[in-house]
Amino acid sequence: MASSIAKTWRLAMIKRRNRRKQTISFDKRLEHAARAAHEAAGTLPEGREREILLTKARQAETARRINGWLASSDLQSPK
Repeated sequence: MASSIAKTWRLAMIKRRNRRKQTISFDKRLEHAARAAHEAAGTLPEGREREILLTKARQAETARRINGWLASSDLQSPK
């Protein structure tokens, strides 16, 4: 009984996995997410929803900068 449950669970996990090849670079996806969040926030009045969108935009911009630092040729390993 336990092995059939484990097998069913394992098959369900395999089906849920989304393995698709990204056609747009990570940097461009982050740029798009930040721009979309800023534009959406611009249409809202002051309030919680607007602040959430602005926070998401800042997070995407920060992730983009960090990704740029990690991908730069100037990055050196710790000594």
